[in-house]
Amino acid sequence: MRNWLESLAVTLGKEPTKPAPDRFTAAVCEIHKERQTRRAKEETFKIIEDRKEKVAAPQKWRRRRWAVLIAVNLLFVLSFRLDLQFLEGTLSASRFMGFHMADIFSALQVMLASKLVLVNLVIGTATVAFLCLGGGRTFCGWICPYHLLSEWAESLHLMLAKRKIARNLKFDRRARVVIWIVFSVLAFGTGYTVYETISPTGILSRALVYGPGMVLVWVACLLAFEVLFSRRAWCRYACPIGLTYAVVGSAAPLRIVYKIGHCHHDGACREVCLVPHVLDLTKRGRAPDVQVDVGGDCTRCARCLDVCPTGALSLQVKGLGNRD
Repeated sequence: MRNWLESLAVTLGKEPTKPAPDRFTAAVCEIHKERQTRRAKEETFKIIEDRKEKVAAPQKWRRRRWAVLIAVNLLFVLSFRLDLQFLEGTLSASRFMGFHMADIFSALQVMLASKLVLVNLVIGTATVAFLCLGGGRTFCGWICPYHLLSEWAESLHLMLAKRKIARNLKFDRRARVVIWIVFSVLAFGTGYTVYETISPTGILSRALVYGPGMVLVWVACLLAFEVLFSRRAWCRYACPIGLTYAVVGSAAPLRIVYKIGHCHHDGACREVCLVPHVLDLTKRGRAPDVQVDVGGDCTRCARCLDVCPTGALSLQVKGLGNRD
Protein backbone atom coordinates (compact mmCIF):
# COMPACT_ATOMS: atom_id res chain seq x y z
CA MET A 1 0.00 0.00 0.00
CA ARG A 2 2.84 2.38 0.87
CA ASN A 3 4.50 1.80 -2.51
CA TRP A 4 1.17 2.36 -4.29
CA LEU A 5 0.56 5.63 -2.44
CA GLU A 6 4.05 6.87 -3.30
CA SER A 7 3.54 5.89 -6.94
CA LEU A 8 0.23 7.78 -6.95
CA ALA A 9 1.92 10.85 -5.50
CA VAL A 10 4.49 10.79 -8.31
CA THR A 11 1.69 10.39 -10.85
CA LEU A 12 0.00 13.49 -9.42
CA GLY A 13 3.18 15.52 -9.86
CA LYS A 14 5.49 14.84 -6.90
CA GLU A 15 9.10 14.59 -8.01
CA PRO A 16 10.67 11.15 -7.44
CA THR A 17 13.10 11.14 -4.52
CA LYS A 18 15.57 8.74 -3.01
CA PRO A 19 13.81 6.45 -0.50
CA ALA A 20 14.53 6.87 3.22
CA PRO A 21 17.27 4.54 4.56
CA ASP A 22 14.76 2.39 6.45
CA ARG A 23 12.99 1.56 3.17
CA PHE A 24 15.93 -0.38 1.71
CA THR A 25 15.79 -4.14 2.21
CA ALA A 26 18.87 -6.05 3.37
CA ALA A 27 19.21 -7.73 -0.01
CA VAL A 28 19.26 -4.48 -1.97
CA CYS A 29 21.67 -2.90 0.54
CA GLU A 30 24.13 -5.71 -0.20
CA ILE A 31 23.80 -5.03 -3.93
CA HIS A 32 24.37 -1.29 -3.49
CA LYS A 33 27.37 -1.90 -1.22
CA GLU A 34 28.94 -4.39 -3.63
CA ARG A 35 28.53 -2.03 -6.57
CA GLN A 36 29.98 0.95 -4.73
CA THR A 37 33.24 -0.94 -4.12
CA ARG A 38 33.48 -2.83 -7.41
CA ARG A 39 35.79 -1.65 -10.16
CA ALA A 40 34.18 -2.52 -13.44
CA LYS A 41 35.40 -0.02 -16.02
CA GLU A 42 35.75 -2.55 -18.82
CA GLU A 43 32.34 -4.05 -18.10
CA THR A 44 30.71 -0.60 -17.93
CA PHE A 45 32.29 0.36 -21.25
CA LYS A 46 30.93 -2.82 -22.84
CA ILE A 47 27.45 -2.16 -21.45
CA ILE A 48 27.47 1.38 -22.85
CA GLU A 49 28.53 0.09 -26.28
CA ASP A 50 25.79 -2.57 -26.14
CA ARG A 51 23.29 0.12 -25.21
CA LYS A 52 24.20 2.33 -28.17
CA GLU A 53 23.86 -0.59 -30.53
CA LYS A 54 20.54 -1.60 -29.00
CA VAL A 55 19.05 1.91 -29.15
CA ALA A 56 19.89 2.15 -32.84
CA ALA A 57 18.41 -1.28 -33.60
CA PRO A 58 14.78 -1.79 -34.77
CA GLN A 59 12.44 -1.94 -31.80
CA LYS A 60 9.90 -4.75 -31.85
CA TRP A 61 7.67 -3.39 -29.06
CA ARG A 62 7.39 -0.03 -30.77
CA ARG A 63 6.36 -1.68 -34.03
CA ARG A 64 3.77 -3.80 -32.22
CA ARG A 65 2.36 -0.79 -30.39
CA TRP A 66 2.13 1.37 -33.50
CA ALA A 67 0.43 -1.49 -35.35
CA VAL A 68 -2.19 -1.88 -32.61
CA LEU A 69 -2.77 1.88 -32.37
CA ILE A 70 -3.21 2.31 -36.11
CA ALA A 71 -5.42 -0.79 -36.36
CA VAL A 72 -7.78 0.38 -33.60
CA ASN A 73 -8.24 3.84 -35.09
CA LEU A 74 -8.57 2.40 -38.59
CA LEU A 75 -11.31 0.10 -37.30
CA PHE A 76 -13.33 3.16 -36.23
CA VAL A 77 -12.86 4.70 -39.68
CA LEU A 78 -13.76 1.60 -41.70
CA SER A 79 -16.76 0.77 -39.53
CA PHE A 80 -18.21 4.23 -40.21
CA ARG A 81 -17.20 4.56 -43.86
CA LEU A 82 -18.43 1.10 -44.80
CA ASP A 83 -21.46 1.30 -42.49
CA LEU A 84 -20.48 -1.93 -40.76
CA GLN A 85 -22.01 -0.88 -37.43
CA PHE A 86 -19.29 -2.96 -35.82
CA LEU A 87 -17.54 -0.18 -33.91
CA GLU A 88 -19.63 2.97 -33.74
CA GLY A 89 -18.59 6.38 -32.44
CA THR A 90 -15.16 7.75 -31.57
CA LEU A 91 -12.63 7.31 -28.79
CA SER A 92 -14.63 9.69 -26.58
CA ALA A 93 -17.66 7.39 -26.61
CA SER A 94 -18.41 4.34 -28.72
CA ARG A 95 -20.22 1.04 -28.97
CA PHE A 96 -18.39 -2.15 -29.86
CA MET A 97 -20.67 -5.00 -30.94
CA GLY A 98 -23.37 -3.66 -28.64
CA PHE A 99 -21.07 -3.01 -25.67
CA HIS A 100 -20.92 0.63 -24.61
CA MET A 101 -17.48 2.14 -24.11
CA ALA A 102 -16.63 5.64 -22.95
CA ASP A 103 -13.42 7.46 -22.19
CA ILE A 104 -13.41 7.87 -18.43
CA PHE A 105 -12.60 11.58 -18.34
CA SER A 106 -14.99 12.37 -21.20
CA ALA A 107 -17.78 10.47 -19.43
CA LEU A 108 -17.07 12.36 -16.21
CA GLN A 109 -17.29 15.63 -18.15
CA VAL A 110 -20.69 14.69 -19.56
CA MET A 111 -22.09 13.67 -16.17
CA LEU A 112 -20.75 16.82 -14.50
CA ALA A 113 -22.19 18.99 -17.27
CA SER A 114 -25.60 17.28 -17.24
CA LYS A 115 -25.54 16.76 -13.47
CA LEU A 116 -26.94 13.31 -14.12
CA VAL A 117 -25.51 9.83 -13.66
CA LEU A 118 -26.19 8.31 -17.08
CA VAL A 119 -26.47 4.52 -17.13
CA ASN A 120 -24.88 4.06 -20.57
CA LEU A 121 -21.89 6.16 -19.54
CA VAL A 122 -21.49 4.23 -16.30
CA ILE A 123 -21.52 0.97 -18.26
CA GLY A 124 -19.14 2.43 -20.82
CA THR A 125 -16.65 3.68 -18.25
CA ALA A 126 -16.84 0.36 -16.36
CA THR A 127 -15.99 -1.46 -19.60
CA VAL A 128 -13.04 0.83 -20.30
CA ALA A 129 -11.88 0.62 -16.68
CA PHE A 130 -11.84 -3.16 -17.05
CA LEU A 131 -9.76 -2.81 -20.19
CA CYS A 132 -7.35 -0.72 -18.11
CA LEU A 133 -6.10 -4.03 -16.71
CA GLY A 134 -3.33 -3.36 -19.21
CA GLY A 135 -2.10 -1.02 -16.51
CA GLY A 136 -0.89 2.54 -16.28
CA ARG A 137 -1.54 4.75 -19.28
CA THR A 138 -1.98 1.86 -21.71
CA PHE A 139 -4.65 3.89 -23.52
CA CYS A 140 -2.11 6.63 -24.22
CA GLY A 141 0.61 4.39 -25.63
CA TRP A 142 -1.54 1.86 -27.48
CA ILE A 143 -4.75 3.68 -28.54
CA CYS A 144 -4.47 7.48 -28.54
CA PRO A 145 -3.86 8.93 -32.06
CA TYR A 146 -2.30 12.12 -30.69
CA HIS A 147 0.26 10.04 -28.84
CA LEU A 148 1.45 8.59 -32.14
CA LEU A 149 1.74 12.01 -33.78
CA SER A 150 3.56 13.29 -30.70
CA GLU A 151 6.08 10.45 -30.98
CA TRP A 152 6.78 11.39 -34.58
CA ALA A 153 7.07 15.04 -33.53
CA GLU A 154 9.48 13.96 -30.81
CA SER A 155 11.79 12.41 -33.39
CA LEU A 156 11.85 15.72 -35.26
CA HIS A 157 12.39 17.61 -31.99
CA LEU A 158 15.42 15.48 -31.10
CA MET A 159 16.92 16.03 -34.54
CA LEU A 160 16.45 19.82 -34.27
CA ALA A 161 17.70 19.86 -30.67
CA LYS A 162 21.00 18.31 -31.77
CA ARG A 163 21.39 21.22 -34.16
CA LYS A 164 20.52 23.71 -31.40
CA ILE A 165 17.37 24.76 -33.26
CA ALA A 166 14.81 23.41 -30.78
CA ARG A 167 14.63 23.90 -27.02
CA ASN A 168 13.25 21.55 -24.37
CA LEU A 169 11.39 23.59 -21.79
CA LYS A 170 10.26 21.63 -18.76
CA PHE A 171 7.16 22.38 -16.72
CA ASP A 172 5.74 21.29 -13.38
CA ARG A 173 3.91 17.99 -13.82
CA ARG A 174 1.39 19.08 -11.19
CA ALA A 175 -0.11 21.27 -13.90
CA ARG A 176 -1.99 18.17 -15.10
CA VAL A 177 -3.85 18.02 -11.79
CA VAL A 178 -4.76 21.70 -12.01
CA ILE A 179 -5.99 21.27 -15.59
CA TRP A 180 -8.01 18.19 -14.58
CA ILE A 181 -9.72 20.15 -11.81
CA VAL A 182 -10.28 23.28 -13.92
CA PHE A 183 -12.05 21.44 -16.74
CA SER A 184 -14.12 19.39 -14.30
CA VAL A 185 -15.29 22.59 -12.60
CA LEU A 186 -15.97 24.21 -15.98
CA ALA A 187 -18.12 21.26 -17.06
CA PHE A 188 -20.12 21.43 -13.85
CA GLY A 189 -20.45 25.21 -13.92
CA THR A 190 -21.21 25.76 -17.59
CA GLY A 191 -23.16 22.61 -18.39
CA TYR A 192 -20.88 22.10 -21.36
CA THR A 193 -18.05 19.63 -21.96
CA VAL A 194 -15.46 22.36 -22.47
CA TYR A 195 -12.46 20.06 -22.58
CA GLU A 196 -13.81 18.16 -25.59
CA THR A 197 -13.42 21.32 -27.68
CA ILE A 198 -9.64 21.32 -27.18
CA SER A 199 -8.87 17.65 -26.55
CA PRO A 200 -6.39 16.58 -29.26
CA THR A 201 -7.41 12.96 -28.71
CA GLY A 202 -11.08 13.70 -29.32
CA ILE A 203 -10.37 16.12 -32.18
CA LEU A 204 -8.21 13.61 -34.05
CA SER A 205 -10.60 10.72 -33.44
CA ARG A 206 -13.55 12.73 -34.77
CA ALA A 207 -11.49 13.98 -37.72
CA LEU A 208 -10.52 10.43 -38.68
CA VAL A 209 -14.08 9.14 -38.49
CA TYR A 210 -16.19 12.08 -39.68
CA GLY A 211 -13.69 14.15 -41.64
CA PRO A 212 -11.23 16.99 -40.91
CA GLY A 213 -12.12 20.49 -39.77
CA MET A 214 -10.48 23.80 -38.89
CA VAL A 215 -10.02 22.65 -35.29
CA LEU A 216 -7.09 20.56 -36.51
CA VAL A 217 -5.15 23.84 -36.57
CA TRP A 218 -5.11 23.63 -32.76
CA VAL A 219 -3.58 20.13 -32.91
CA ALA A 220 -0.99 21.37 -35.40
CA CYS A 221 -0.07 24.21 -33.02
CA LEU A 222 0.40 21.76 -30.15
CA LEU A 223 2.67 19.58 -32.26
CA ALA A 224 4.66 22.61 -33.43
CA PHE A 225 5.15 23.71 -29.83
CA GLU A 226 6.42 20.22 -28.93
CA VAL A 227 8.79 20.16 -31.90
CA LEU A 228 10.30 23.58 -31.22
CA PHE A 229 9.98 24.25 -27.50
CA SER A 230 9.07 21.31 -25.27
CA ARG A 231 9.43 17.58 -25.93
CA ARG A 232 6.06 15.79 -25.60
CA ALA A 233 4.68 18.72 -23.60
CA TRP A 234 0.98 17.91 -23.85
CA CYS A 235 1.27 14.27 -22.77
CA ARG A 236 3.76 14.96 -19.98
CA TYR A 237 2.41 18.15 -18.45
CA ALA A 238 -1.16 18.84 -19.54
CA CYS A 239 -3.38 15.94 -20.62
CA PRO A 240 -6.12 15.18 -18.05
CA ILE A 241 -7.07 12.02 -19.95
CA GLY A 242 -3.60 10.59 -19.37
CA LEU A 243 -3.76 11.51 -15.69
CA THR A 244 -7.12 9.76 -15.32
CA TYR A 245 -5.85 6.53 -16.87
CA ALA A 246 -2.66 6.70 -14.80
CA VAL A 247 -4.69 6.76 -11.58
CA VAL A 248 -7.23 4.13 -12.67
CA GLY A 249 -4.54 1.83 -14.07
CA SER A 250 -2.12 2.18 -11.16
CA ALA A 251 -3.36 -1.00 -9.47
CA ALA A 252 -3.59 -3.13 -12.63
CA PRO A 253 -1.89 -6.55 -12.64
CA LEU A 254 0.10 -5.97 -15.85
CA ARG A 255 3.21 -3.93 -15.13
CA ILE A 256 6.82 -3.20 -16.00
CA VAL A 257 9.09 -4.61 -13.28
CA TYR A 258 12.61 -3.45 -12.49
CA LYS A 259 15.19 -5.91 -11.11
CA ILE A 260 18.21 -4.15 -9.68
CA GLY A 261 20.39 -7.26 -9.71
CA HIS A 262 20.42 -7.19 -13.52
CA CYS A 263 20.95 -3.44 -13.92
CA HIS A 264 24.21 -1.66 -14.77
CA HIS A 265 22.64 1.84 -14.58
CA ASP A 266 23.66 2.80 -18.11
CA GLY A 267 20.54 4.99 -18.50
CA ALA A 268 19.39 3.65 -21.89
CA CYS A 269 15.86 3.10 -20.60
CA ARG A 270 15.45 6.68 -19.40
CA GLU A 271 16.73 8.04 -22.72
CA VAL A 272 13.91 6.44 -24.68
CA CYS A 273 11.14 6.51 -22.04
CA LEU A 274 8.12 8.60 -23.02
CA VAL A 275 7.64 9.59 -19.35
CA PRO A 276 11.18 9.24 -17.92
CA HIS A 277 10.30 10.14 -14.32
CA VAL A 278 8.71 6.68 -13.93
CA LEU A 279 12.16 5.13 -14.42
CA ASP A 280 13.84 7.31 -11.84
CA LEU A 281 14.12 4.14 -9.75
CA THR A 282 16.75 2.81 -12.18
CA LYS A 283 19.24 5.44 -10.98
CA ARG A 284 21.89 4.29 -8.55
CA GLY A 285 20.64 4.14 -4.97
CA ARG A 286 16.96 4.71 -5.84
CA ALA A 287 15.45 1.18 -5.81
CA PRO A 288 14.45 0.19 -2.25
CA ASP A 289 14.14 -3.51 -3.08
CA VAL A 290 15.63 -6.04 -5.49
CA GLN A 291 12.40 -5.96 -7.55
CA VAL A 292 10.24 -2.86 -7.90
CA ASP A 293 7.13 -2.14 -9.99
CA VAL A 294 7.27 0.86 -12.32
CA GLY A 295 4.60 3.44 -11.41
CA GLY A 296 1.12 3.99 -12.81
CA ASP A 297 2.16 6.93 -15.00
CA CYS A 298 3.98 4.44 -17.25
CA THR A 299 2.42 4.26 -20.73
CA ARG A 300 3.44 0.59 -21.10
CA CYS A 301 5.10 1.54 -24.38
CA ALA A 302 7.80 -1.07 -23.56
CA ARG A 303 10.55 0.87 -25.32
CA CYS A 304 12.68 0.29 -22.22
CA LEU A 305 12.38 -3.46 -22.78
CA ASP A 306 13.84 -3.11 -26.27
CA VAL A 307 16.86 -1.05 -25.25
CA CYS A 308 17.78 -2.55 -21.88
CA PRO A 309 20.96 -4.60 -22.59
CA THR A 310 20.72 -6.73 -19.43
CA GLY A 311 17.03 -7.59 -19.07
CA ALA A 312 16.68 -5.56 -15.87
CA LEU A 313 13.21 -4.46 -17.01
CA SER A 314 10.51 -6.96 -17.88
CA LEU A 315 6.77 -7.11 -18.51
CA GLN A 316 4.95 -9.15 -15.88
CA VAL A 317 1.46 -10.03 -14.77
CA LYS A 318 1.26 -9.97 -11.01
CA GLY A 319 1.05 -13.52 -9.71
CA LEU A 320 1.86 -15.11 -13.06
CA GLY A 321 5.62 -14.39 -13.36
CA ASN A 322 7.48 -13.12 -16.39
CA ARG A 323 6.04 -12.49 -19.80
CA ASP A 324 8.27 -12.21 -22.87
